[in-house]
Amino acid sequence: MRHKTLHEIAKFCAGLVAADFIILVWMANAGILPIEFLGRMFTVDILLPGLVFDAALFLILVHYGWNIGKIPALRERTYLFIAGIVFAIVAIAHLFRIFVGADLIIGGWDAPLWLSWLGTAVTTYLAYMSLRLALRMKK
Repeated sequence: MRHKTLHEIAKFCAGLVAADFIILVWMANAGILPIEFLGRMFTVDILLPGLVFDAALFLILVHYGWNIGKIPALRERTYLFIAGIVFAIVAIAHLFRIFVGADLIIGGWDAPLWLSWLGTAVTTYLAYMSLRLALRMKK
């Protein structure tokens, strides 16, 4: 696909996301929640995350569809450093869950504690490698 076609698709999708945002606001104000749609129950609890997601997606699509501003080029060293920091934060979160013994429930599924041990090992390794590569690169 050519870039012009992708820009037009992004504009169309921005309209769909804006419509979804408006419908969520309308459903909240009309008091019709909870409602079941296609076998899925929509409650007031998912309203705020849905609005935040729609707003962020709308901004990304508008930015790409109408070429607002230029996206600055990110150097590889900066990218690796940021990725290493993010992986380190996730590793610390897994360690926190292990030592505190906090429950992690995802969609009604209780994630076992051994999964955090695996997550700690993987994210610690990724953080180490990302930061090591970032520091080895020339400035």
